[in-house]
Amino acid sequence: MVRPRHSSVTEAKAGKLREAIGILESLGFSGRQSNEVAGYTLLALLNLGPSQPWKSADAPCCGITPIIAFIAAQYGVRYAPNTRENVRDEAVKFFVEFGMLIRNPDDPGRPVNSGQTVYQVEPGALALFKTFATPDWPTKLAKYLDDRNRLLKTLRRDRRLKRIPVTLPSGKAVTISPGGQNPLIKAVIESFVLFFLQAEQFCI
Repeated sequence: MVRPRHSSVTEAKAGKLREAIGILESLGFSGRQSNEVAGYTLLALLNLGPSQPWKSADAPCCGITPIIAFIAAQYGVRYAPNTRENVRDEAVKFFVEFGMLIRNPDDPGRPVNSGQTVYQVEPGALALFKTFATPDWPTKLAKYLDDRNRLLKTLRRDRRLKRIPVTLPSGKAVTISPGGQNPLIKAVIESFVLFFLQAEQFCI
């Protein structure tokens, strides 16, 4: 008996999602980092539809809204606009932290909270994903994980170096990330807050 085409398409979508989640779990992601949202997000970032083989994976620069649009068009799952934060917080943020995604490769100086922020799968990760379901996958996965551990050490060191030092009014030294309005926050803490504290003490 020939199964209805609708059933085959549905199975293809479900199968591709299972594979995406399985890949994330192989990379050490767990919980929300490897749930349905994360799986669909990975597929969108790879521009991979239900019927496409993993060797066809691509790495376009993609923002959160295009990711949601791709999932709706290719997999029929529609996330409301107010779920943008879920996609960012449950998937993209962790992918960036673990070096799998590059934020704003077209303009590294773009503020993190910019509406033009885009993400792209890192070349080493893309090469790995292309080997999924092939005999090369186990070996490539092991090498990728080893390389990633070294990469994470470098990324974390660089992030520490790029953090902005701030001296609190108490004299305690802390650091904050360089993104968004944090340079302004540094100026407020070190200049205006200190000024008003001194003025208050003078008035007393």
